Formats: sequence, C-alpha cells, structure tokens
Amino acid sequence: MLGRFWRAIALIYQFKKTLFLWLCSFALLFSCAAPIKPQGMTVQVKRVISGQSLQIFNSGGDDIPSLVRLIGIDAPDLKQQPWGINAQQRLQQLIDGHPLLLEFDVQQKYCYLQRCFLLAYVWRDDILLNEQLLKEGCVLFSPRSPNTKYNQRFAYAQEWARLKGKGIWNPENPMRQTPAEFRSQYP
Repeated sequence: MLGRFWRAIALIYQFKKTLFLWLCSFALLFSCAAPIKPQGMTVQVKRVISGQSLQIFNSGGDDIPSLVRLIGIDAPDLKQQPWGINAQQRLQQLIDGHPLLLEFDVQQKYCYLQRCFLLAYVWRDDILLNEQLLKEGCVLFSPRSPNTKYNQRFAYAQEWARLKGKGIWNPENPMRQTPAEFRSQYP
C-alpha cells in the first residue's frame, strides 16, 4: 500500500516537472519572437526645425497640427553653439527624405504660445530617432509624464553617450548649460 502511494507521488512530481519544462520552453519560444512593430501615422517631413522638432506635410485634417515634437528629448537651442545646429543637422541626416512613422503615447498633443505640436516617437524604418539622437550625444533625455513608454531605452542611450564622451558629453568641449538653463538665460 505504501509502495503505491510513493509511486503516485513520484508520478505527480514527474508530471509537474514535465509540465514546468514545457511551459518554460513555450515562454522561451515566445520571448524570442520578433518585437511588435510600432503603430502610428506615416508622414513626410517638410523641414527640420530643430534637433527636437519637425514640420510635416499636413495630411488634410484641419485639427492635425503640422508640427511634431520628439518625445523624451530636449535639444540644445539653435543659438547654443555648436550643439544646437549639430542636433538639427544630425536629425536632418537621419531623416534624409525618408517617410517617417509617428508613434504616439498617452498625451498626443501639446500647445504652447498658440502653437500646437504632435508629441511622437519618430521612427525611420527600425530606427527610433529620439533614441538615436540620445546615443550620439546630440540631445538630452527629458522624461515627461505621461509619455514614458521608452524612458528606460532613452536613459540607457544617454548614459552610453555620456560614458563614450559623444557630442554634448565630449570632455574636450562639453555643453555647460542644459537647453532649459540656456533658454532662461537668453530668452
């Protein structure tokens, strides 16, 4: 009688172990799947305004602003030399006439001084331009709630640029004021 009991316990243990291994295998299989492509609006850029903003061709809707501000970054002011112009030129190079995908987060629009901007993560093919500008040290990470979807990626990108001494983090010519400090000093 006790032998049957222990055999039953062993079978139950073996079943649980096999089930656990199968579940782990499926979890591993699905975690290796291709990442989900971002969803959004495809646009063509009319001009690059700064290292953080674009003007797009209006898609015909009156309520859709034709200005786009990249979420999660703060670019040096254009008067903040040489970093402001460098950020603007690098964004222009990254776009290079290609169509872009605008991915939106919680807050999709921002209005300031009678100008409204679409707030977006900007993709060119598989490159998240917001993140790329951070990796190259062209802009600063500027987290703003409620748009926080890629904050972790952006923080890592900025830290990488800082450690490598890229762009604004170059120890031989660092940017000494944040864009916000510069704008408050030189309105």
